[in-house]
Amino acid sequence: MKKIVLFAATLLVWGTVLAQLPGRRGPQVEPLPEGFKPASTNTFISQYPAVNPQTNQALFRVVAPEAHSVKLLLNGEHDMKKDENGVWWITTEPLVVGFHYYAIAIDGVPLMDRGSRAYFGSNWESSGIEIPEGPEGDYYRFNRNIPHGQIRSIEYWSDVNGLERHINVYVPADYEKNPGKRYPVLYLIHGWGEDENGWSIQGHMANIMDGLIASGKAVPMMVVMPSGDIQTSPDVREASGDITDIFMNDLIPFIDKTFRTYTDREHRAMAGLSRGGGQTCATVFSHMDKFAWMGAFSGFFGFRGNTTVETAYNGVFKDANAFNRQMNLLFISIGTEEGMGAKESYEILVNHGIKNVVFHESQGTAHEWLTWRRALYDFAPRIFQ
Repeated sequence: MKKIVLFAATLLVWGTVLAQLPGRRGPQVEPLPEGFKPASTNTFISQYPAVNPQTNQALFRVVAPEAHSVKLLLNGEHDMKKDENGVWWITTEPLVVGFHYYAIAIDGVPLMDRGSRAYFGSNWESSGIEIPEGPEGDYYRFNRNIPHGQIRSIEYWSDVNGLERHINVYVPADYEKNPGKRYPVLYLIHGWGEDENGWSIQGHMANIMDGLIASGKAVPMMVVMPSGDIQTSPDVREASGDITDIFMNDLIPFIDKTFRTYTDREHRAMAGLSRGGGQTCATVFSHMDKFAWMGAFSGFFGFRGNTTVETAYNGVFKDANAFNRQMNLLFISIGTEEGMGAKESYEILVNHGIKNVVFHESQGTAHEWLTWRRALYDFAPRIFQ
């Protein structure tokens, strides 16, 4: 029965879409309520979901006349109401600005909203909506008046994984213009449930870096965005190996062989968000001879349980003077609404004598992409200087 309901809902949605295409006869698109406009994350023909930039509310619409229940799954479950035409509606309370994953549950089955583009999050293709910031968000928006780098989609072979692996590589705008120039490299890792496309799509990494480099705030650098997961083949559904081994033994040698990079530790950095921050700590702290800069965005998990500053990460902080000589920057960032103990960890490090640690806080944000965009915007100008 659910399959019939979903099929009927799909036909109705696509009937509405086709009626709106140029050259097709059909009902005119109804104007949106005053103050609302289509979300920037919508497919190009979708009116809904719509956002109100003044109130930060979002308006969702689902055509499912045979459904018994439709819920919006966005920061919890929210019942939608059906009108006399079989269309389900909901207007949210004001949302935090930035990017949010969401889904639509029709009779208990979570589905993507066809009005939204697909974003990989929580290990599936999810819907997403951007609640726009004002001018303060211009740093992650496309600026047509500055030079732009490129994001290159590349496959490389991993002996550790036993498979080809996909990466995205950002090269700055002057990379092709200066064939004799070498560049430092930032390895930038996504979080759990997302993939190597997260930083370039949800995070708007290229826009952030283009603006920082064009303004002279950050040095021109490459940014390598790998997968933080160990993939499996269709025949063997059990991953093996260690992600740090893949980064160190397969990825970094491939990048240094393929691109014009500096290969010394002073010109190599790693940063990551959430689980990627934990992977950054695990990788860098076990290879201090390879990295001189690091950032953990919502991902510094150093002092939990019985772990102390002297025992964490196999004692990397025990000799504070030795750590200070090796690591130019340990950047710890968190959103004010996360409450993950990052500030306490920072204070423990400072009191222990770690001098090259910086604490960054994103005001009013939780475990979400706006927190991590702000972290990258603050972190990137500090490295390779």
